Amino acid sequence: MTRVLAAWCPDWPVTAVGIDAATPGAAVVHGRVAACSAAARAEGVRRGQRLRDAQRRCPGLVVRERDTDAEGRRFEAVAEAVAELTPRVEVVRPGLCAIPARGPARFYGGEEALRVLVQDTVVEAGHDCGTGVADGLFAAELAARAGQGGAVVPEGGAAAFLAPYPLSVLDRPELADLLRRLGIKTLGDFAALPSGHVASRFGADGALAHRLARGEEPRPLAPVRAAADLSVRGGFDPPAEQAERVVFAAKRLAGDLHEGLAAAGLACVRLEAAVGFADGHVLRRLWRHDGLSALAVAERVRWQLSAHRPAGDGDTVWGGVTWVELAPDQLVPDLGRQEGLWGRTTVTDRIARAADRIQALLGHHGIARPVLVGGRGPGERVVRVPVGDLAPAGAPEGPWPGSVSGPAPAVVPVPPAPAELADATGAAVVVSARCEVSAPPATLRVRGRPAAVTGWTGPWPADERWWDPAAARRRARFQVATDDGAAYLLAVEGGRWHVEAVYD
Repeated sequence: MTRVLAAWCPDWPVTAVGIDAATPGAAVVHGRVAACSAAARAEGVRRGQRLRDAQRRCPGLVVRERDTDAEGRRFEAVAEAVAELTPRVEVVRPGLCAIPARGPARFYGGEEALRVLVQDTVVEAGHDCGTGVADGLFAAELAARAGQGGAVVPEGGAAAFLAPYPLSVLDRPELADLLRRLGIKTLGDFAALPSGHVASRFGADGALAHRLARGEEPRPLAPVRAAADLSVRGGFDPPAEQAERVVFAAKRLAGDLHEGLAAAGLACVRLEAAVGFADGHVLRRLWRHDGLSALAVAERVRWQLSAHRPAGDGDTVWGGVTWVELAPDQLVPDLGRQEGLWGRTTVTDRIARAADRIQALLGHHGIARPVLVGGRGPGERVVRVPVGDLAPAGAPEGPWPGSVSGPAPAVVPVPPAPAELADATGAAVVVSARCEVSAPPATLRVRGRPAAVTGWTGPWPADERWWDPAAARRRARFQVATDDGAAYLLAVEGGRWHVEAVYD
């Protein structure tokens, strides 16, 4: 079993947006708390809460939108600090990195001495840190979160260390909920189940979680036959001075790497990205790879470069980059993937490659896909996520008082088109504070084109963020049909009407 030291920076999404542990603050995603500071937790704020509930518990809560790019860029400083002690630093995710412990522990005088040294190094770099040493990454991360600054789990003691932990630490909510309903409440209870029965009942994902609960490697050791060098490399002549040029090249190389792995029937679980500079300096970093897209790999190369840019020079890369190389560091047999009901995934893969090429030309946010989330209006229920990024987690499910019921409209204009709604006398229709309509609508004018109203219903009031005067919003909605066959969702806010959506 591999001895691993994990360095964990608590509440990293909050730190990355500039909120310190002593300030009650939270990083939010679509109205839900993704992470919060220690001071906010002391006030009752918890991850996954709706923002409204969090602010009710902590009125002075400092709120920032979560910035995953900033998380990666800022964590590079932590990885660099740890790399000063030992070169092979693996970034598991922003906020957590790991190193093999055996060699460095012998050099620095033991595992406890190494643990304290890494912790002190990160703290001196300006960040809170917990460090832990254990058999395997999973136990080492939990050891880093334990006690005052972390702990060392004796060799062979991972299973006993993990036994009291709740199932929630597996980060598999559906599996944890099912196990709790079966009377299994801790990792120790789960680990006691026979492996064969777990695999047959809960599938491959359950079997992987079972191995973690038993303090074993997530994948059983499976020797892979020697294969040709699968690393990919690209050069720049003259040296690339802009980070975007390097990132686009890394994205193309990542696509080539994935194709080579697929052809060999292999999967990569850890990737080494190396960047060579014109002055001979080489920057190497290990990244946990499980399931990363070509774009996600390129973003990690961007994070590496962020630590090597001269201050004030924008996108300029320090020294100029002469080459970039991606090499699989850990290979396992590819277990394959489930095909769609319509057959093979060839068409989907072609679409993904085409999207990657377009994105390389237009930039990271140049091509996006729609993702459904919670909200009151049709425009609020869809967010645009850059291709290659994960869909937002923890989207609010409601309830949404004042929301518009189905069927969903066909078109949502951006920005909303201004409109004029008038009664039979030509006066503007007004909605009072009590949601009383001044007169029945008779004429609708959109972009200068008048049409007679043949049917209408409403209003539906929506009083949003009333507890925050700076962000409060009050509006009312109508559904209106006109004599030209069109149907609209209208909204009035501050005495002005606009078209929020158009029905087909």
